[in-house]
Amino acid sequence: MVTNITLERLEEQVRWHSHNAKWNQDRYKWLKGVEFIAAALVPFFAGWGAYPIVTGLLAVAVVVLEAIQSIYQFQGKGITYQSTAEALKHEKYLWYATAGHYLTARNPEALLAERIEEILYSGHGRYNSEMEPVSRARVAGKQ
Repeated sequence: MVTNITLERLEEQVRWHSHNAKWNQDRYKWLKGVEFIAAALVPFFAGWGAYPIVTGLLAVAVVVLEAIQSIYQFQGKGITYQSTAEALKHEKYLWYATAGHYLTARNPEALLAERIEEILYSGHGRYNSEMEPVSRARVAGKQ
């Protein structure tokens, strides 16, 4: 039977990635909702003409909210974390069913540990490649 530490790591990583996927998706949806409302109100107040300060503040809010999303990449991180969690769950189901590559593996326990780490590593790689353009933009802005 597989060691407890391997299954504990698997369960811990599924929980962590699922939680963080939801957290990032919630932040993204909240930011975008507020941004859309503010953007929709800009032409309303501009057409009314009575509150130019409100119009300006709403326009600034739209830009700031979009900048926050651009910097923190809530949507991209949410997608990456969710796909990693789903890949880990898939591996767990294959393990428990003794199916797929576990059916013929000489050492299924070691294979499970290796597969977990491969999935986690590839998840980090996806996250890093998504964040690379943001990092380059920050460095270019400091020059």
